[in-house]
Amino acid sequence: MGFLNPRALRWKIAALAATACCAVAAVIGFLVHDATRERGLRVGHERTITRLIAAERELSRTGKAPPDVDVRAREELPEPLARDLADQPETGGGYATWYDADPPNWFWMWGAVAVGDGQVLVVRDDMSTEVRSLQLLDRSIVKSVLAALVFVVPLAALATEPINRRLRHGARTARRIADGELDARIGSTGRARDEITEMSAAVDDMASALQRKLENEQRFTADVAHELRTPLMGLVTAAGLLPESDEATHLVRDRVRALNALIEDLLEISRLDAGVERARLDAVPLGELVADVVRRTGTETRVTAGAAGMVETDPRRVERIVVNLVTNAHRHGAAPVEVTVTGARISVRDHGPGFPAALLEQGPQRFRTGATERGRGHGLGLTVAQGQADVLGARLTFANAPGGDGNGHGAIATLDLAPAPPGPTGSPSPPPTA
Repeated sequence: MGFLNPRALRWKIAALAATACCAVAAVIGFLVHDATRERGLRVGHERTITRLIAAERELSRTGKAPPDVDVRAREELPEPLARDLADQPETGGGYATWYDADPPNWFWMWGAVAVGDGQVLVVRDDMSTEVRSLQLLDRSIVKSVLAALVFVVPLAALATEPINRRLRHGARTARRIADGELDARIGSTGRARDEITEMSAAVDDMASALQRKLENEQRFTADVAHELRTPLMGLVTAAGLLPESDEATHLVRDRVRALNALIEDLLEISRLDAGVERARLDAVPLGELVADVVRRTGTETRVTAGAAGMVETDPRRVERIVVNLVTNAHRHGAAPVEVTVTGARISVRDHGPGFPAALLEQGPQRFRTGATERGRGHGLGLTVAQGQADVLGARLTFANAPGGDGNGHGAIATLDLAPAPPGPTGSPSPPPTA
């Protein structure tokens, strides 16, 4: 997962940290803004009252109001100021104030006090300085939050790198286990005892349990196959002593041959599971080898090997794979069955209902044929072919003919003895569809 991938966990955590910072900054900024605004209004109110008190003293001493103070009748006052003055007591020096704000450029604090004979002293104090200070404070808060985010987001992304590294290691290990490397374990890294550690331990326990289960199943399969070989040899001997002309003899011998083939497949799968099989490479003419193998199957199969050449491979394993693919095509598909050899690639195609979707998605599964329309069987033929291809380091792929998908256009099994190297993303090249 790339560092700049916006869906990565690090950026989600960074976004959460940024959101939390913005929320905290918004709350603190609102409180500071409100407190500063209230303080400015209080300062303006006190300044206005101070000027009114000084104007009253000047009026009582000289009989004239200061030049910066107006003397008006009540009817000449702005309505909000007149209403507040009316609420003040007639005696005792009740001072009325009114904050007259009309953004963006009109901010005044009015003050008034009655002085007798219907006259009112009126002062007006400019509040623009306090408002500009408040606006500067708001801008400073916003700039500070943005500057903090410039550091918080990258730091949050970097702080999550150890978590991401542990998660990526766990994901890689899980993929290795899924690919058949059952000995792979995530393990415990560092001293952290958190949810990731618990998940890693659970995955390791699951992998160990899965490994034990598969090993027990493989051991059971091998033991059963070996135990059946002795009584099977007795059946083969007894079947050979039956009268040749009896119809039951042919039926018994056919079933004995089927049972023998099943046991041989089980033994071969057990050897493949144990990983003891090794390829013995020789340079062989692939076209001639495939044509001879198909001929010995005794089936009506058309072979095209015009572009075949010499290939370094294990002929015995190639023969096993080709026999199983051809047999599977005749047993579960429909004629005509065609085998095409091109370079180091062998394709076997039938014209039946095609491979079932489960086989195309998951590959061959032992003791499962996938779909009733493909006929009956124990599902070991393709499993053996896949295992032998792995021993050869070859690539065996399964596909349906173009436009098929189970509609009678046929199934295609392709063995590539010289598979192309992985692409830039590490994934193998797509299988051929012809």
